[in-house]
Amino acid sequence: MSALAARGVRVRFGAARAVDGVDLEIGSGEIVALVGESGCGKSSLARALLGLVRPSDGTVECADRPLDYRRLKAFRRHVQLVLQDPSGSLNPRHTVYEAVAEGLRIHKVPGDERELVAAALAKAGLRPPERFFLRYPHELSGGQRQRVVIAGALVLEPDVLVADEPVSSLDASVRGEILALLLRLRAELGLSLLVVTHDLGLAWNIADRVAVMYLGRIVETGDTAEVLTAPRHPYTKALLSVVPEIARQEPIVLKGETPDPSRIPAGCRFRPRCPAYAAGLPAELAERCEKESLPVLPADRGHHAACVLP
Repeated sequence: MSALAARGVRVRFGAARAVDGVDLEIGSGEIVALVGESGCGKSSLARALLGLVRPSDGTVECADRPLDYRRLKAFRRHVQLVLQDPSGSLNPRHTVYEAVAEGLRIHKVPGDERELVAAALAKAGLRPPERFFLRYPHELSGGQRQRVVIAGALVLEPDVLVADEPVSSLDASVRGEILALLLRLRAELGLSLLVVTHDLGLAWNIADRVAVMYLGRIVETGDTAEVLTAPRHPYTKALLSVVPEIARQEPIVLKGETPDPSRIPAGCRFRPRCPAYAAGLPAELAERCEKESLPVLPADRGHHAACVLP
């Protein structure tokens, strides 16, 4: 059973096709990394999966059921967001206790509030939890603030966490601790995670599967080890070439900027920046690159790439 899924999802902002047809599944207890450069549409897809943006086409499913937009409050108990900037996520006027208890009060969760807040802080690695109750965000380190944000999500006992760049604002020494925490939460609580990131090194360290996004579409998807050691799409190869932990070749410098999502090229959307196309392809493949609109990649567990190259 999939914990959260996109089925043919499209998101438009005027003429801009931010998400242009995506099938993606996050299985129960699975960690999926959604990777790509800024402007590729990954945050718009995450917002659609969270119910913050309603797709112009396609459906979002939670536990194999279509999302009911009339019951978003109930849905958000099951799917919680962890933002990249803990300083911006926390109200500087609220104590740690108030920040974590806010979700309980909004959703009117029964039980002893103090005990539930303490349990969430302990799960997030802030022990003893009572020591943090009356602290304010400015009194905490960056890693501790991110743990408070995670505790605020955990207090509602969700099934899925959507983590948007969860360690990008943290020091290198703290990044590993937060990643280890997310892995422990998956192991202990059976949580599913969608990790939105531009960092393939992070995906290598945490994810079971990777989905690489470019200009509103997933262009390669599959098992993390398979995609990152034997990439099939030229875009994935370019991203990997600049990751120190993984790179086995000279960096591939892509020419030009990410195309305008309101003017997506015909044929392969990566063609204007593709090193393989620029270097020259056989006439038949070049024609397919220029004219053939590749289908949306399936959401199954196989290794797929939206590319005409063998």
